[in-house]
Amino acid sequence: MKITILLCTTMVALLLGACQSQKNKEIADNEAKLIWQDEFDGNGMPDTTKWSYDVGGHGWGNQELQYYTKANPKNARIENGILIIEAHKDSMENNPYTSAKLISKGKGDFTYGRIEVRAKLPKGRGTWPAIWMLSSKDPLQWPDDGEIDIMEHVGHNQGFIHGTVHTKAYYHSIGTQRGDTLQVPDCSEKFHIYSIDWTPEKIDWFVDGEKYFTFPNEHKTEKEWPFNKPFYLILNIAVGGNWGGLKGVDETIWPQRMEVDWVRVYANDKQVK
Repeated sequence: MKITILLCTTMVALLLGACQSQKNKEIADNEAKLIWQDEFDGNGMPDTTKWSYDVGGHGWGNQELQYYTKANPKNARIENGILIIEAHKDSMENNPYTSAKLISKGKGDFTYGRIEVRAKLPKGRGTWPAIWMLSSKDPLQWPDDGEIDIMEHVGHNQGFIHGTVHTKAYYHSIGTQRGDTLQVPDCSEKFHIYSIDWTPEKIDWFVDGEKYFTFPNEHKTEKEWPFNKPFYLILNIAVGGNWGGLKGVDETIWPQRMEVDWVRVYANDKQVK
């Protein structure tokens, strides 16, 4: 009996040791694969070595109502380790709202990888926050060069998270858009992790690790799959527009903010930076 107990104890110890060793290896592997990040530590303005701004108020192709400002702490700032992008009801250059649109172009451009963003979203009719990517190609030709929407949310459809791609063959204007939605009822009350896993074969969409959409590479032409070249990250809140303002804009809810805890990009075995 004592020998049996001793053998069982030894086996359990070996199994626990193996599990811990595997866990440590996985942690080490994940840490090794982290190739770009912003933890938004401290207070102040966004890191200019990682982010620039799109600026202007020309509707952005969607009849949006906001003017995107540059380096204005009212619209984009870091508070207590959280990036805040905030839309206000105040006019600028004939636009009734101001907001911010941060881009990593030229400072964080990636081909393939796992992109994760932990964020809490604004709420109310007329809000249209997005975490997305565009081709780093210059000049950009849309939708030919592609768009990856990691997360979109429109206030008139509260709690539904949208993941979408746009290409020359697949986009909304011709009724062929590819995407799906996941219901996240507390997306404006709690932080969630919005992510994609992008490889040469497909792009998978996740919320808190739950996969809800896959866009496969059909191996036809770039009209279907332009996702074989560098893309950059975009964080913004739009106001109104063709989709965000589909049911009007509630003028009593402003300001509204998107809070971003961190952005992390991990390499996969096909990563090209």
